[in-house]
Amino acid sequence: MSHAQLSVAKRVREGQTSVTLPTAMEGGLSPDVIAALVTLCTLAGGTAVAAYAIRRARAARRRQIEGEDPPQRGRLREPTPEPDGLAPQEPETQLEPDDFPQAEGPRPGRLLEPPAPEPPALEPLPAGRGVQGPAVSLPLLGRRKDAAALVPGLQRTREAWVSRLGQIFSGKKEIDPGLVDEIEKVLLSADIGVRTSGTLIEEIRGGLGKRELKDPGAVWAFLRRRSTEMLTVDTAMMDFTATRPFVVLIIGVNGSGKTTTIGKLAAKIKQQGRSVLLVAGDTFRAAATEQLEIWGARVGVPVVRGKEGADPSSVIFDGIRRAKTDGIDVVLADTAGRLHTKANLMDELQKVGRVAGKAQEGAPHETWLVIDSTSGQNAIAQAQMFTQAMNVTGIVLTKLDGTAKGGVILGITDQLRIPVRFVGIGERVEDLREFDPEEFVEALLDQAAPLSPPP
Repeated sequence: MSHAQLSVAKRVREGQTSVTLPTAMEGGLSPDVIAALVTLCTLAGGTAVAAYAIRRARAARRRQIEGEDPPQRGRLREPTPEPDGLAPQEPETQLEPDDFPQAEGPRPGRLLEPPAPEPPALEPLPAGRGVQGPAVSLPLLGRRKDAAALVPGLQRTREAWVSRLGQIFSGKKEIDPGLVDEIEKVLLSADIGVRTSGTLIEEIRGGLGKRELKDPGAVWAFLRRRSTEMLTVDTAMMDFTATRPFVVLIIGVNGSGKTTTIGKLAAKIKQQGRSVLLVAGDTFRAAATEQLEIWGARVGVPVVRGKEGADPSSVIFDGIRRAKTDGIDVVLADTAGRLHTKANLMDELQKVGRVAGKAQEGAPHETWLVIDSTSGQNAIAQAQMFTQAMNVTGIVLTKLDGTAKGGVILGITDQLRIPVRFVGIGERVEDLREFDPEEFVEALLDQAAPLSPPP
């Protein structure tokens, strides 16, 4: 570019739209081209100003969520470090201006009011661990035990290893040390876990040495008693009336059945006469929000959703604040599925928990980990990783009817001492059953229950 052309370009950048072209340039750069350059410069300047304003607005909304004071003018604001073990906040580009609620004025977010069909008759919600304090008996408790109803859902697990134990004991009047090795092989193949299987085998050998386990009947009784003890976890009673709203955070890996579990739980809680709000905190999985909306319409409960790709923490914050305003009893919050081996995703889940606590004191009051029982012993690894990142207060074990790996429930409760809240044994709402250790063991190990021939 010649000296004269550089001079013209400089004057264009300085805002001088009226430029006289030297004779030497008349054939090289037309007035139309110069006008286009002036327009581009103007647009670029306006875009920069708009981007700066948006960044300032997002930063102000983030400070509101995190409870920080606005910075003083004229002073350099020092960044607030994250506590050890937690990841920094997500980049601002993930946030939407409407994601964070204002302290006053119209509430943002989108509340989807469903039609109001009455749900079918459902079963009561169980007791369990929740907020600390004196245990309060809930009027919605008291479901009658029905082990026979569980047997069809546990059929594959029974066929896989319970019936094999029955074959080992068949025709034996006494249990000798040689049979213990066969019992050990069966337990190890049952996805109970090496540690839990080893515990049971050592206790069986000890019982044989003391002549306490002489016959198959005694061994069956021992297995039932120890299984019940492993599945029974001492916890404070869960009380949905302890605070309003009572917030339950549902977490787990993709495909474990979180969203379906939330829909079934909402149906059960509403049947008990309590109001429920669903929060679509899974803003990343395709159709996750739509799936939750379908459940909300089916059950007759409202759903709070954010924009696609919005920050999950802000959506859950909006939902809890909306529940407080509307006097909702229980909030069930969905979260994005995440691999338990990805540290950055687990750190994001911790942020969700922190933001929920800013929207409602003590929230989340319950954090339930949904586990697909078909994952077998990998479920134990999942539970261990999630409990390191979150205060998991309960387990929901799904898809028991489609797997022979139901024994994993013993390994989880024995090693982590986390109570099982519900088990899923089918597609219907009533197939999500509150967990009772004695009922479960009776359905699993009862010799009188019908067993299909082993494969």
